[in-house]
Amino acid sequence: MIVFALFAANLPFFTQRLFGVVRLRAPKPLALRLAELVAMYFVVGGLGLLLERHAGQIAPQRWEFYAITGTLFITLAFPGFIWRFLWKHRK
Repeated sequence: MIVFALFAANLPFFTQRLFGVVRLRAPKPLALRLAELVAMYFVVGGLGLLLERHAGQIAPQRWEFYAITGTLFITLAFPGFIWRFLWKHRK
């Protein structure tokens, strides 16, 4: 699950395609990358919920859980952000 979350968190920064599938005419702006990051957070959360439901009873979560998982997801996206915006690419 953590490897999938790492992949999903970095996907918006490593590709110019929307969700890695839809080709765009112009380069993706930062706002679209961040919106894609939020969408991927919900995809990973949905997969985690599905796995938890399959394993047994779903534990109730409060706002603290979502705050921690959100910051963890942003932390997992940090390598992709560094590679896209701070790394000097040779052309």
